[in-house]
Formats: sequence, C-alpha cells, structure tokens
Amino acid sequence: MERKLIAIDLDGTTLNNASEISPKTQAVLTAARQAGHLVSIVTGRPNRLSTGIYDQLHLDGPMINFNGSLGHIPNHHWSGEYQYTFDREVAFDLMAHRQELGINMMAAEGKNLFLALKERPVALDFFPSVLQANQILNQKSLAQDPTSLTIAVDHSHEEHLLSYLRHNFGDVIDAAPWGGPHSVVELGAKGVQKATGVEVLADHYQVKRQNIIAFGDEHNDSAMLDYAGWGVAMQNATPAIKGIANDVTPLDNQHDGLANYLQDYLELAE
Repeated sequence: MERKLIAIDLDGTTLNNASEISPKTQAVLTAARQAGHLVSIVTGRPNRLSTGIYDQLHLDGPMINFNGSLGHIPNHHWSGEYQYTFDREVAFDLMAHRQELGINMMAAEGKNLFLALKERPVALDFFPSVLQANQILNQKSLAQDPTSLTIAVDHSHEEHLLSYLRHNFGDVIDAAPWGGPHSVVELGAKGVQKATGVEVLADHYQVKRQNIIAFGDEHNDSAMLDYAGWGVAMQNATPAIKGIANDVTPLDNQHDGLANYLQDYLELAE
C-alpha cells in the first residue's frame, strides 16, 4: 500500500465525547505511523487547546489549527510555517456593537495571541473561567491582527450576527457557526479552510491527493473531506458531511469509529 497522509479532525472525530483519545485510537494511530503512514491533526481548535493532544500522540510533523489558518510544528521552527490573519478592526467593530448583537463572550486568537472579553458567563470549556489581567480584550491590548475570532452569542441573535458579518465584512472574513447546543460563531480569513492546510501538508510530505484520507464530522470539515482522495465522515457526523464523504464509519466517535475504520482501511494488525 502506498504511503497515506491521514488528516484527522479532533472534536467529534478523533476524540470521544469527553474530549479524550481512547487507548484504541492511540494504538491504531501509532500503528499507522509505524507502518509508514503520516498522521496530521487538522482542527478548528487553537494551538493552545491541541498541542497537548499532539504531544500525547507523539507526532512530530506539522499541525493545522484554526480551520486551516495556522500551520506549524509545535515547539519547533519550521520553514513552511504560515498564519492567515484579518484586520483587527473587525474585532473593534464587534466590541463596539456587542450589546445589540447579543455577544456574551469573544476571544481573539493567533499562534501567540489570546485575548477575551466577557459580557456574561458562558459554560464553554473553550474560554478560561477567569481571565488574567493580560488576557482582557480591548482596543489597546489587541495590537496585532487576529487569526481567529470566536464569539459566543445569544441563540436568538445568532442569525442577526451572521447577517451583520456578511453585510459588513463578507469580503474579508468567513463566519461559521459551530454545531452543538451552544450558539458560537467562528471568524477566519476569507477563503481559508481546512483544505488549505491539508494542501500544505500534502506538498510538505510530497503525497499525492489520491493518497490523502481525511476524517471529520462537522461543516468545517467539508472542504477537507472534499479535497482528500478519500473523505470519511464519522457515524455521528451531520447529514451534510455524510452526503459529501466517500464513506461513513460504522461506529461513532464514542466507540472508536475512526480507529476501527482506519485499522481496516490500512489493513493494520489487531
């Protein structure tokens, strides 16, 4: 079998519902690498919330964060490192209109950037429960263009916020709501998607597109699954993602769906 580049989403895909890597998943991904295949994390998560998983899997190649906007090797210099940003004036505008837009929390992030503001408490693990003085988002502290803005919004205001973003900033950013029970909207540079990062990985490793296998479960995985030679939707994926995938795992993320599928696909020993 030719060497495969395995692009793995984290939440809802590689991780179980407790945001953990199961022993089975860890063992299969290790076996895949030992068999000569390449494993790369391609996630919407910021690097601050995925480097620990990268280390747990003992990866040593590039990781893609912020839905394709950051490509880097954690704790190492990489000549191919890149980061897409957008004008910080977008953040300033949203801060000024946060009450009318129903914004409860907002975080501005980049590889070495984390700033946030809270209007009201929101039960999201993504945000620290307590912000340090040097983490407060305001016009003075945000001295650089962000790679990502993540916004927790009143559910009743989500559509209004998306409309506002399209009307005012649709030429510079893409805005995508998260799946799940919370009303969260994520902003990134216009036209940058997970497929952007996967293409960088394929070029770095000199892997042909037909030898890329990608796993995902949500809307932000769609471009990646479409770009890959073999796109696999999780059993727990949205209907839209299952509709564009080449295949669907028989089991969900809570029952080692990725691990079992990959073990069979790569013909790895039990």
